[in-house]
Amino acid sequence: MKTHFIAIGGSAMHNLAIALKDKGYQVTGSDDAIFEPSKSRLEKKGILPEEMGWFPEKITPDIDAVILGMHAHQDNPELARAKELGLKIYSYPEFLYEQSKNKTRVVIAGSHGKTTITSMILHVLNFHQKDVDFMVGAQLEGFDCMVKLTQDNDFMVLEGDEYLSSPIDLRSKFLLYQPNIALMSGIAWDHINVFKTFDDYIEQFRKFVASITAGGVLVYNEEDPEVVKVVENAENYFRKIPYKTPEYEINNGKVYLKTEMGDVPLSVFGAHNLLNLEGARHICQQLGIMDEDFYEAIMSFKGASKRLEKVEREDKGILYKDFAHAPSKVKAAVKAFAEQFKNDKKYGFLELHTYSSLNPAFLEQYDHAMDGLEEAIVFYSEDALKIKRMDPISPEFIKEKFRNENLRVFTNAEDLHAYWNTLDKTDGVYLMMSSGNFGGLDLTK
Repeated sequence: MKTHFIAIGGSAMHNLAIALKDKGYQVTGSDDAIFEPSKSRLEKKGILPEEMGWFPEKITPDIDAVILGMHAHQDNPELARAKELGLKIYSYPEFLYEQSKNKTRVVIAGSHGKTTITSMILHVLNFHQKDVDFMVGAQLEGFDCMVKLTQDNDFMVLEGDEYLSSPIDLRSKFLLYQPNIALMSGIAWDHINVFKTFDDYIEQFRKFVASITAGGVLVYNEEDPEVVKVVENAENYFRKIPYKTPEYEINNGKVYLKTEMGDVPLSVFGAHNLLNLEGARHICQQLGIMDEDFYEAIMSFKGASKRLEKVEREDKGILYKDFAHAPSKVKAAVKAFAEQFKNDKKYGFLELHTYSSLNPAFLEQYDHAMDGLEEAIVFYSEDALKIKRMDPISPEFIKEKFRNENLRVFTNAEDLHAYWNTLDKTDGVYLMMSSGNFGGLDLTK
């Protein structure tokens, strides 16, 4: 099968391209910019475009599938050529469905926790050498590629994202998967540049539940009232399995899960991660993994990339980085950090740089998000606001919306870096929350 990727360099797209190459497909692609690690990984597989840019001549009548990434625009010249030739154009999730429509599809959805839960499930399955197809949005220890597609595997585990499928397909990605087994971890308004109201956002999850196949299974977080409402109001037939935060305790900085089989030591911390773990356990039950086997495997799970991930520093200072940027994720990460390091001075840094997080109307959602930290710092770039053509935001406005008078606010990367350099990283513990890089800050030094 001959496939062509428009915007092959994306974190999800390049993994799919590699998976198809490994499956024996003929793979080509284009992009206007490709960064690491995508660049090296594509080059290693021999599918890195020779030249950056869009080349309509690459689109030929013998292509079986054109896969369109979100990075491309509606007026992309390669897309126009594909339409002209009448080629089949797939969004990323649409193509994944085509690859898995004869398998049992397990879809993990939710505003927060979906990457970690999917990673936990895959870690447990890998530990017990149970082979499945999968797609997950973060790098996971023990896996070379975060997409796997085979002819023979019976199951496919998919991280289900509520964001748009492609520039020409404005459905939420997870609506294309039609799960046989699903999980919903929580609902907290996000992506307000696309979903203008909270009800618009919740509607995507209503549709997701409605897309579960007849007689399927939904594992859901019974501690989230929005999730419970969506589940209770669903009209289609499926089996409902609720879950909640399990009992645990912290002894000498180590988290222990309380189970009928005794205390299980864990390498992750935070009530939200224990909640994620419980959801993963219920999904693994559906895949034939007994609780005893689940606990044996989960002890060695160290977390998904950038999800409360410990950074090894030259000075041995204690620093964790987290992908958290949406309000619910920030609050969960800060709460977990405060509980885990209650006797230490806690520094928390948050970078705001998504459209949602820089929207004045949305900033209300960060109310008290940084409470529990002795030092709370927010960074956003005034230049980024100009690039996004957004109105200026004052540091005072940020402090007001966070309801934190002691909040330090930086709007210039150089000033932030200068402050960072004044801190003794061996004094206290540090939590760095961003889907960016704090203007190029090196967290290892």
